[in-house]
Amino acid sequence: MTPLSHIDPHTLPPAEQKSAWRSSVRRIRLQRGEKRNTQHAETLRDLVMALPEFEGVKCASVYVSRSFEPGTLPLIEAMLEQGVEVLLPRLGEGLQRGWSVYSQADDLVPRSPGRPPEPSGDFLPQSRLADADIIVVPALAADTKGTRLGQGAGWYDRALTDARPGVPIVALVFDDEFHDAAERPIPREWHDVPVMIVVRPSGVARIVA
Repeated sequence: MTPLSHIDPHTLPPAEQKSAWRSSVRRIRLQRGEKRNTQHAETLRDLVMALPEFEGVKCASVYVSRSFEPGTLPLIEAMLEQGVEVLLPRLGEGLQRGWSVYSQADDLVPRSPGRPPEPSGDFLPQSRLADADIIVVPALAADTKGTRLGQGAGWYDRALTDARPGVPIVALVFDDEFHDAAERPIPREWHDVPVMIVVRPSGVARIVA
């Protein structure tokens, strides 16, 4: 589905390649039906919670999805029901990166245009991510080498520097957004933090280093 044949990795620098990828993926995401997205969100929840890496998790970090992204609210709710402390991204003063603990869906509200909803609980420093036993990150696309295409602001790449070494980093994508790096690699720059697991509605892919 993703029309990316026009992106030439030999003539465009990585930043421009990423921009072209993002435009293509976003255009397709806006065409997806709400009903199908809801079904996918439930499937993604089941797949993540069935991961061996999820066993024994006491604290997890999960992104709050918007309508066109792989949905995470069913996953967040299920984690809470199992007694997992769920850390959600939060912006502090001066765009400071941080987190808040999830309590209920009604507490999630948009705080600025274009940003995902955020909880209203106490603002926790970015170092709090070190408590997470598993981290679920957003992605516009991912490939078999673990390269993740983010939204472009670098928020998660900077935040992930606070994760404990070896903690599973899981990207959620739709099926057509996962690519064979041998055929269609996602451009990676020095600051891009790779993911270890890619979960899509059709299944789980583990990245082999």
